[in-house]
Amino acid sequence: MDLQRFNALPSQEAERELLSCCSAPRWARKVAAGRPYASLAALQAAARSALDDADLDAALDGHPRIGDRGASGASRCEQSGVAAAGAGVLSELEEGNRAYEQRFGHVYLVCATGRSAEDLLATLQARLGNDPATERGVALAELAAINEIRLDRLVTPDPPA
Repeated sequence: MDLQRFNALPSQEAERELLSCCSAPRWARKVAAGRPYASLAALQAAARSALDDADLDAALDGHPRIGDRGASGASRCEQSGVAAAGAGVLSELEEGNRAYEQRFGHVYLVCATGRSAEDLLATLQARLGNDPATERGVALAELAAINEIRLDRLVTPDPPA
C-alpha cells in the first residue's frame, strides 16, 4: 500500500492497518483521524506526537519477548539479529527477560531492527538499572522508533521486481 491509498482508506480500515504497526487503539484512532498526510515524514511525526503513556500498556501486550522463537510477522523480522545467536546468549536473554518483567511488570521493549542479540542483551542489562518511571519513558521512546519503522513498511510500496 502507498501513502495515498492509506489516506483514502475508510477510518476503520486505516485504524486496523495502524493496529498492525502498534496495538494501541487510542493511538491508532488518533493517527487515522489526522489523515490525510502529505508525506511519510508527516505521518511518522503525527504518530510520534499521538503516542503517549496511556498507549504503552496496550502496545506492550502486542509485543513478544526479545528472543522469543515463536515471534511472528513484523516482530520476527525485526528480531532477525537474534536468530543467529548462540545458546548462551539466548539463555542470558531469556533470563534477562524474566528479570526485566519481574522488575517492571511488562516485556522488555526495544527497537531490535538491525541489532544483534548481544547488543540487545547489553541494552537489556543496562536498562535493568533504571527506575520504573525512567524505564517507562525509555520504553515509550523505543515504541515510537518501532512505530516509525513499521509505518514506513506500511505505506512504502515494494520496489518493482
